[in-house]
Amino acid sequence: MFQNLAQLLSQITPIDPIYLKKAQKHLDNLTKPVGSLGRLEEFAVKLFAIYQGKFPIQIDPALHILAAGDHGVCIEGVAQNPQEVTHLMILNILKGGAGISVLAKQYNMDMVLLDAGHKGICPKDPRARKINTLEETGNIAKENAMSLELCEKLILEGANTVYNASQKGYHIFSIGEMGIGNTTPATALFAKYFNLDPAKITGPGAGLNAERVLHKAKIIQQAIERHNEQKEDSALAILASLGGFEIATLCGVVLGAAALKYPVIIDGFISTSAYAAAYCIHNAVKDYAFLSHASAEPGYQTIIEKLQKKPMLDLSMRLGEGTGSALALGLLRSAQTIYNEMATFADAHIETDTYHTK
Repeated sequence: MFQNLAQLLSQITPIDPIYLKKAQKHLDNLTKPVGSLGRLEEFAVKLFAIYQGKFPIQIDPALHILAAGDHGVCIEGVAQNPQEVTHLMILNILKGGAGISVLAKQYNMDMVLLDAGHKGICPKDPRARKINTLEETGNIAKENAMSLELCEKLILEGANTVYNASQKGYHIFSIGEMGIGNTTPATALFAKYFNLDPAKITGPGAGLNAERVLHKAKIIQQAIERHNEQKEDSALAILASLGGFEIATLCGVVLGAAALKYPVIIDGFISTSAYAAAYCIHNAVKDYAFLSHASAEPGYQTIIEKLQKKPMLDLSMRLGEGTGSALALGLLRSAQTIYNEMATFADAHIETDTYHTK
């Protein structure tokens, strides 16, 4: 178990480049032209290195960690839907009716839902766990989302969810979220972490019209200006000031996966803000993370350029629960199978020079 943030961060190290070279050598000796499987090879190399050279690569079983939370900034009119939808969608997810519910079933992913603090009673379901008694964050336009102490607590809750799951045999993790209004804190985090103009990266979220998008951008700018008046400006302080309960929790999942050397699949816009927070706290997390898909939010391309990450898929998705993570898991399983099961030239008694000249 991770007892404090310092201990958690102390266990995060970059992956060993020796494993990257070894994996690439193996792939180059498989019965195919060098590099002909494109990004599947990139994924396989990274998986081999994350698992520190263990062969065969074994990524399953998989656990999807979904965090939910409500946001005080909703009072500023930044969301299309009422906050009650957060609770209703939590129920829908656990009942099996949501997009992530059906895709998790299809892709054989187990799921846990962390109630990070929302306006509703945490359902009595073995997959759901309440980790915060507050019902919503502070209104970031006027006050911090949460205290530093609570932010650290939620990060540790996320990291220890990974730890406990790893003790049960899980080998790969993915993240998703539920929280009406949470594209606002997510955008605020991106803008502050990477010095971006909110007016250029703020999007419609669940369906705001152009006029309300402009209003939303102004609220985000107001939140950043409020934060800038504070003395503390560390990556953690920014997360506590501008983030969300579920975002802090998922940041902890990313940090925990990296500390324990497991791959973690990141879903869309809000989950990427949790990844961005983790990256700004300890940039070695990049070695363990896969961005599942390119969010349809307008500012996402600029954001991933700052993160120097290329999403695995681009399907114009913008849901957030983790549907992209489920689809990406299928690709990682394919990368695993290629690495583990394809024959080498020696296995197939093929002369490599002859093969490559055809």
